[in-house]
Amino acid sequence: MSRSITASYLQAVRALAHTGDGDRLLPLTGAQRRFVLSRLMGDQGKADIIFVFFVFPRGTVDVGRLRRAATALSWRHAALRGTFTIRRMTPVLTFGTPSAEVERVPVAPGRSTHETVRDALSHWPADGPVLRLLLTEGPEPDEELLAVALDHAAGDEAALDIVTAGLTEWYADAPDDETLAGLVARPSTDASDAYRAAVLRQLETEGKASTAAHLAHWAERLRDLPGPGRPAWRTPGTGPETGDGRPRPEAGMLTCRLAPVPERARGRLFPALLDALGEAVRQRPDGDGTGVLGYPWGGRPAGTPDILGCFINTLAHPVGSGAAGLDAVTDDWWDDLDHADTPFDQVLHTVRGHSSGWNGALTAGLTFENVGRRPPLVLGGVAGRETHIALRPTSTPLAVSASHGDDLLIRLVWDRALVREDDARQAFDTVVSTYRSHLESAVPRPVI
Repeated sequence: MSRSITASYLQAVRALAHTGDGDRLLPLTGAQRRFVLSRLMGDQGKADIIFVFFVFPRGTVDVGRLRRAATALSWRHAALRGTFTIRRMTPVLTFGTPSAEVERVPVAPGRSTHETVRDALSHWPADGPVLRLLLTEGPEPDEELLAVALDHAAGDEAALDIVTAGLTEWYADAPDDETLAGLVARPSTDASDAYRAAVLRQLETEGKASTAAHLAHWAERLRDLPGPGRPAWRTPGTGPETGDGRPRPEAGMLTCRLAPVPERARGRLFPALLDALGEAVRQRPDGDGTGVLGYPWGGRPAGTPDILGCFINTLAHPVGSGAAGLDAVTDDWWDDLDHADTPFDQVLHTVRGHSSGWNGALTAGLTFENVGRRPPLVLGGVAGRETHIALRPTSTPLAVSASHGDDLLIRLVWDRALVREDDARQAFDTVVSTYRSHLESAVPRPVI
């Protein structure tokens, strides 16, 4: 068997160690490499970002104190102290100084809070900063909205939890300017050593999941996918931008709150959502009922719970034109999890080597988070209230996310340049109704 993509990457990273600044060049996980290559080699040149929004009473947040807290937090984590770049055709993190921005963003006359935040986050250069905290007017006159946004190459869902906890800690005991300057000036290698060790363990895992058996599984699962044609969900005659070069329309968002899932039904929650989204793909009016769903899976290597970085992998779930049923989807999902560490780029390379025309494009995305595990963001003794704003999906024209806590919040976000609103609403209705029917036999789930 030919050398795996992971093995080839590790060889390239080891070669960089002998360059003049090799000690500052840190490796990347498979997911991080995809983000870096996408932004530096794509047409847009923009970073993919992840974000969470909190509402505070007006006057709660001290911007100067928050800036010092963010800088101190960045000093602790290598992923927040560098630049993601390509050196000798090899994606790496160049370790350096803390990379965080904290700004108050005014809302211009005639603009809304949501529009202001969307505009600010859409103009995020590929070369940084890695962490951005933007404070603006809140939904109500006596409130303020704080956006916590992170370059996706530097973090995943678990990373947002680490950032939230870290900001709470450093804000409560934020160093003064003199102490902070001394902290930042220290050449400590603890952060880079911890990051390097965690990424190398992740790469070891990815390498072990690139064996012939793993690749055969994915080749079989994805062998019947159609070749590239008109992008799924796209309305005929539309494209990524308007004909005169104006910016893409803002994203649309639909939400529904359902009763929480009892403990005895938790094992069915994710496959139920996966099949519900698959059913929406099968019923979409502008396609043939087939496609590929993408969803993130995985986490940090054992023993490294507080390392910032992107340690997830994207798994591909094929959707056929015929109804699959929850039992079949659940069985396939469990089989896929046994091969979940095979890097997405290795999967794509393997599938294309078996004469499939699939180019890696995803029809829709699904994410799931247990918000009960997320630490609250506490600033000035006040816990922020989490809220949601629709931003354009970064990798799929339509994406469903589910947040499970005191209830189950299902959100569908769609790219208005690629999906008609009527089609998005139909897809959302299908997702919600299919999900509820899957779990109704176990526990009735009325809409809250």
